[in-house]
Amino acid sequence: MENGNVVSIEDRIPKLKQQRRKKANRRLIFLLLLFFILIAFILYFQSPLSYVNHVVINGNTAHTDKEIMAVVGIKKETNIWKVRKKEIEEKLIALPEMKKADVVTKLPNSIIINVQEYKRISYISKGKNFLPVLENGNILQEKKTTDLPLNAPILFSFSENKALKEMIVSLEKLPAEVLNSISEIHYDPTESDPFHISLFMNDGNQVSATIRTFAEKMSHYPSIISQLDPTQKGVINLEVGSYFKAYELEGDEPVETDKDREG
Repeated sequence: MENGNVVSIEDRIPKLKQQRRKKANRRLIFLLLLFFILIAFILYFQSPLSYVNHVVINGNTAHTDKEIMAVVGIKKETNIWKVRKKEIEEKLIALPEMKKADVVTKLPNSIIINVQEYKRISYISKGKNFLPVLENGNILQEKKTTDLPLNAPILFSFSENKALKEMIVSLEKLPAEVLNSISEIHYDPTESDPFHISLFMNDGNQVSATIRTFAEKMSHYPSIISQLDPTQKGVINLEVGSYFKAYELEGDEPVETDKDREG
């Protein structure tokens, strides 16, 4: 008592009242802020500001923006909070050429659709029509065209059988450089080889091969061509070993591949 450390109750009461007032003010500010946020959210949700105003589609080449939008079903009066992303992705994946789809909402009113499509690795000749063949092996009957394809090899005389399936699998394994160098592939079975094929290359050469070893041997095509006279065109036989026969010559000229050198 004599040290003067005792604080009287009369002195403490004002301080307690001030602390309680500060707490009450903070609580009131928090509640008011929460109230205004809820009001702003309700107004935004019910106003045109929450309607989808902008849709961006990335990665599509086979499907037009119009086709994708028709599948997605999003319109200008669609509320962004009612967009069902998983449902839209499933609808897009159902398209024959669609590999992956990802839908992202970007507030306040934008939708971003990122897609990845299967590549068209070849075309099958059917009469006057050409049917696209996808990298997953599907043939697009409904996408037939009468225009001569220039961006993928054309398959002739193939029917939908084992040979065609193996041919597609082999094409998937080829490097893009080699795949793009092929103009036509003709199914030309023989008595000794029911999987024999003849290829016509964009560089003017012809290749005789069998589907069973096609992917492995054809991957060396750039190396084989680099050893030949570019002014001399002919037939490269890849059935057994590697041989080149010029169109105007009778003899066969053996060609060494990278694999032969490794051996």
